[in-house]
Amino acid sequence: MPSQAANASLALSQTEPSRSREIRPQGRRASFAQISKPANMNPNELLRLVDSLHRDKNIDSELVFSAIESALVTAVRKQKGEDAEITVSIDRHSGNISASCQGQELDQAEIGRIGAQTAKQVIIQKIKEAERDSLLDEFHDQVGQLVTGTVQRSDRGVTTVQLGNMEAILPRGEQISGRSYHNGDRIRAVVYEVKAAGNRVKVILSRTKPQLVQRMFEQEIPEIAEGVIEIKAISREPGHRSKVAVASSDQRVDCVGACVGVRGNRIKNITSELAGERIDIVRWSEDPLVLIPNALQPAEAEQVLLCDMIGRAIVLVKDDQLSQAIGKYGQNVRLASKLVGWDIEIMTSGELEEQIDRAVSAFMELEGMTDDLAQRLVEQGYLSYDDLSVIEPDSLMELGGMTAEQVDAIVEQADAKAEEAERIAEEQKRLKKEQDAALQMAALQAPVIAASTATDVQAESSDENNAESSDESHAESSGDETTVAMEGEPVGEETEANDESNSLTDNDNLAAEQDETPADSTTEETMDKTNVADNS
Repeated sequence: MPSQAANASLALSQTEPSRSREIRPQGRRASFAQISKPANMNPNELLRLVDSLHRDKNIDSELVFSAIESALVTAVRKQKGEDAEITVSIDRHSGNISASCQGQELDQAEIGRIGAQTAKQVIIQKIKEAERDSLLDEFHDQVGQLVTGTVQRSDRGVTTVQLGNMEAILPRGEQISGRSYHNGDRIRAVVYEVKAAGNRVKVILSRTKPQLVQRMFEQEIPEIAEGVIEIKAISREPGHRSKVAVASSDQRVDCVGACVGVRGNRIKNITSELAGERIDIVRWSEDPLVLIPNALQPAEAEQVLLCDMIGRAIVLVKDDQLSQAIGKYGQNVRLASKLVGWDIEIMTSGELEEQIDRAVSAFMELEGMTDDLAQRLVEQGYLSYDDLSVIEPDSLMELGGMTAEQVDAIVEQADAKAEEAERIAEEQKRLKKEQDAALQMAALQAPVIAASTATDVQAESSDENNAESSDESHAESSGDETTVAMEGEPVGEETEANDESNSLTDNDNLAAEQDETPADSTTEETMDKTNVADNS
């Protein structure tokens, strides 16, 4: 069966009431498409149309009547002239339309014939605007509330989520880092912002706001939903860590234990939804001296010193608790500061004494500063020129009993020295950045240099091995030549030595022969003479 909105719209689109036909609604814009070129407007059908729009689209009936009247005025003015004085009114009870132009009444037939298409477009526009305003009011009430939707698509980091008959967007900046979404995934988020974009309503979701953690606690922990346990404060770094301070109105209910659940099942459900984000449950207290150590857990604090004038809390810890109290990249102390509303500084007793001495010495360099005033400033937590440069003049006048001119002079000096210290710190930061860049470049080049060095060493080792192999081959060759020289003619240096030795031997033999020659001659002569004597 067609809806009443379709029947009422059909009454405006038909030429004669008796020639009606059934039209199926085509979704949320069916009533717009079915308003087409009315020749005559039946008062009863008009009333049904307005009532249907009011019930189906949640649009105020008076707004619809005003839109139709405005449309008819526009249509008649186009026919009668822009300067014509047109008035149109619709009876809210009977639906009868009365119109006048320059004080003259217009009949119903003329109203139906004049600018029907123009009237239709204006009515559609007004209805769209009414729908937009209705959605704006609806979702404005849901800002900060938890909604559940289905992921439709993700494009360049922006995720589109279907919320019933409304599409919302989850921007990249409102998503938890490291979490990806796919079509059809169920997703829970809080409504972060609602705004009009033309005739449409733009709903922006968020999964990074602390309200998401709060709404999930309310959903997972019945004691919070019932009001027995109250969430006092939340500090969060999305995707990494959150701290939630809770308090119980019933002394019989342990607020921390109720939030954690049996074997941690309650807090595990929340952590799983938040992509493994760590959640610390902190027991709330109105006393900062109790709340601040609770917020810094699991680190243990020895003493808390409150500096009310500047809202600073100095927390003293043991040396072995210092890193845990500060946390990775300062995360623990940063979240604790946000949770309790105090500027927390973590240090050991020795560091505090050194900082106090350094601050007193620095303050005494200011013209007009006294030792008593410097000690009082340090006791109030002013430990640097930067702290002193933002002090309230009235507070400084009260502490030191000074005039306004003296206070202004001290503050100006502190401001100048704070700027100088900041400039020096920036310069040191720049130098450190350059050093880190140089170290990083050296670290990148180290493997290349090491590989090159290894290649050179390998090449040298190869050359040495080749040289040793050559020497061994040469030695073997020399041994073979020596053997050959022993059997035949000498070769090489040994051959030359043998030649020299042979030459020396020949010379010696020659000399010996020369020495022996005279003796032999004498002997032969003697023998000849003997033989002659014998013959005689």
